[in-house]
Amino acid sequence: MATDAPQPPDGTGAGPGRPTTELFADVQRSAEFGELRRAHRSFAFPLTVGFIAWYLLYVLLSSYAGGFMGTTVVGNINVALVLGLGQFLTTFLIAWFYSRHAATRLDPKGAAIKSRMEEGS
Repeated sequence: MATDAPQPPDGTGAGPGRPTTELFADVQRSAEFGELRRAHRSFAFPLTVGFIAWYLLYVLLSSYAGGFMGTTVVGNINVALVLGLGQFLTTFLIAWFYSRHAATRLDPKGAAIKSRMEEGS
């Protein structure tokens, strides 16, 4: 396969302009990489838990609160439709928030780590 680059005899993955396995391990243990992981996790985990809870609430209400979900809001629009559309809106909002978070907090840290790795190889 074209993406399978031959490994050097020492098996480290090192080559001209390529970081070594040791460099990857050093970066992974660094405080800067830990900050990057914390920045990602502190955003992604709470939002994931919140969205799953919101989704499960919708499913449970649909299954066990049919009367409530069938309550008319306006015309032929009921609570189930409003909450269902809210699921789509929430998905797009989370994607937008994550995009902003990544652009402002994750990408600069990742780029700095990458540039230092490329310099150190």
